[in-house]
Amino acid sequence: MSFQNPVFIPGPTNIPDSVRKACDIPTIDHRSPAFARMFKPAVEGVRRVLKMTEGEVILLPSTGTGGWEAAVTNTLSPGDTVLAARFGMFSHRWIDLCQRHGLNVQIIETPWGQGAPLAAIEAALKADKTGTIKAVLATHNETATGVKSDIGGIRRAMAAAGHGAMLFVDGVSSIGSMPFEFAGWGVDVAVAGSQKGFMLPAGLAILGISPKAIAAMDTARLPRTFFDFKDMLTSYARGGFPYTPPVGLIAGLAHAIDLLEDEGLENVYARHHRLAEGVRRAITAWGMSPYAVSPDLYSDTVTAVKLPDGCNGTDLVQLAASKYGVAFGVGLGEVAGKVFRIGHLGSLTDVMVLSGLATAEMCMADLGWNIRLGSGVAAAQEFYRGTARSLALAAA
Repeated sequence: MSFQNPVFIPGPTNIPDSVRKACDIPTIDHRSPAFARMFKPAVEGVRRVLKMTEGEVILLPSTGTGGWEAAVTNTLSPGDTVLAARFGMFSHRWIDLCQRHGLNVQIIETPWGQGAPLAAIEAALKADKTGTIKAVLATHNETATGVKSDIGGIRRAMAAAGHGAMLFVDGVSSIGSMPFEFAGWGVDVAVAGSQKGFMLPAGLAILGISPKAIAAMDTARLPRTFFDFKDMLTSYARGGFPYTPPVGLIAGLAHAIDLLEDEGLENVYARHHRLAEGVRRAITAWGMSPYAVSPDLYSDTVTAVKLPDGCNGTDLVQLAASKYGVAFGVGLGEVAGKVFRIGHLGSLTDVMVLSGLATAEMCMADLGWNIRLGSGVAAAQEFYRGTARSLALAAA
């Protein structure tokens, strides 16, 4: 791969130079007041990005998968039942993690390309007359298929069912790039990762936990040590960690949040939507479509491009890497080979996205696919040309 080219995978994302420099700090004593002064702005910044009004923020040296594990081990006990829809690789992996921890997962099988099935979730909760279901697991943005789900709708379904389960949300590929309403949606645990919308290297699991989730820690009996929220919160009260923290990443997180807030979170979300819409227009010009089954499900951070018969997405991804030094995402699980994925989140501009679309077209032509060079690029160009000035004025 070429380090000069941006990446177009759905994470890790491109790291701004100023964020890399913010992570590059000398060794400091992580039990000193200097670390506490660095740590507090990062935590408070995450609280603002998540739109939390109460509860706590937890930063763990891990990735999103560790965040999933921390969410369940701190709030649940062996044999507890959780409800989850399976509609992509990452919702599947969270289910698998719960099963490995001895939880009973009530699975709503959902076709890939669709989002979380609100009616089925409500029906399952209404049928649970004894309150057996302790938590509902929801993948906000299914990275494998480029599908976003209606988290507010899930909370409304839970309310309509009159059910008291907690709501856990995987926001790894959405938080920091798409609107997220921790308080407004009644989320109990939100999981993010440093390497996506926060534009950092991988290495931090970022969680928001509600008072209800904190209370559940008192009865949770799943084992945890490294991920124990009680240990974390006890140490937080003294301004530190219960073990050695990733000091550079925490410094970088505080700066990354400064960048997001300097741009304005609403402008960040508008930029992601605009970049995504340009990609979708390019795909249409290629005679293809997103794998998501309807526009209301289209993700603003990653698009899985549904390919015609006879075209293999893995071939395109491998050729782009080997010949042009550009990274796209392969299809995963049920959609392996059937799609390739274009990540359009984090530190990206329309000019950068156009270079990715041009590279994809060259790969298609090299592979002998039915493509007219420049068709998708031109469609995206027309959209970006027509929206660039209004976006600039909005940000002024």
